[in-house]
Amino acid sequence: MALLKFSSKTDIRDEVNPDMEAFLKGYSIEVMPRTAEKIDDFRALLPKGTRVYIAHIEGTPIEDMVATAKRLRAEGYDPMPHFPARIIKDEATLADWIARYQGEAGVDQALVLAGGLAKPYGDFHCSMQLLETGLFDKAGFKRLHTAGHPEPNTDIDPDGGRKNVNEALSWKQAFSERTDAQMALATQFCFDSKPVIEWANDLKSQGIDIPVHIGIAGPAKLQTMIKFAIACGVGPSLKVLQKRAKDVTKLLMPFEPTGIVSELAAHKAANPEFNIEQVHFFPLGGIKTNATWAMEHGGTSALPAAQQN
Repeated sequence: MALLKFSSKTDIRDEVNPDMEAFLKGYSIEVMPRTAEKIDDFRALLPKGTRVYIAHIEGTPIEDMVATAKRLRAEGYDPMPHFPARIIKDEATLADWIARYQGEAGVDQALVLAGGLAKPYGDFHCSMQLLETGLFDKAGFKRLHTAGHPEPNTDIDPDGGRKNVNEALSWKQAFSERTDAQMALATQFCFDSKPVIEWANDLKSQGIDIPVHIGIAGPAKLQTMIKFAIACGVGPSLKVLQKRAKDVTKLLMPFEPTGIVSELAAHKAANPEFNIEQVHFFPLGGIKTNATWAMEHGGTSALPAAQQN
């Protein structure tokens, strides 16, 4: 899919919904070292200064992770590597990773999470244990993001409830009040705005004021989307995809996030205090495809660095 070429910022603004443009401003996106290698120059795709999460999948050498972060930094982006607790052997390993990222790539932010393994490699099994070491604060990290779950997660609460998730949120809230780093909850992707809005509003009633960076699945084939949704434990909002799948005429058509993003954008415009701060994209159909969709719907908010003055 070819990237759009806009003749002027005025043209962009005339073609997009202003609520969507505002909501997509400052969006982040996730890559892996192997997917990043396929991109010749991120400046042709992403706005200048975009926060780029680097997913650390089991078996990926730390050297590849650091090299990706270094490359992103050189192209003008803010790398935010994953620190999955269950693949980190011990505190010495964590300290080594932090030192490498910081020394070689100028990294000062991290997504700290448990990780998808059922059994930990070493001493850590959850994000809170990593944060409790104090190593991120000692290194002067400016941002620390942790996982948020708009829908029940049976890996955390096997009974389908929220007891364990809510206890973790309370701990993270307390930690946010004693760390110097800015915190946010980066969520798994969803497909229905209603449970997202209800969950975000419920956070406030629990006394949780950590901003939310809502996970959105970028455009992808419907079959791909369903596969990832099931693998990642997406909950009730999976029904949106299942309903679409019943229409055989749409099975081969890409599923785009326009519906959920436009609904969340409208809610944010009508309720400025709504605690979703930014959009975080999972580019399930590819980084270029996701960036193109963002340019089509985000106007000046999504203008790539190569087209900015």
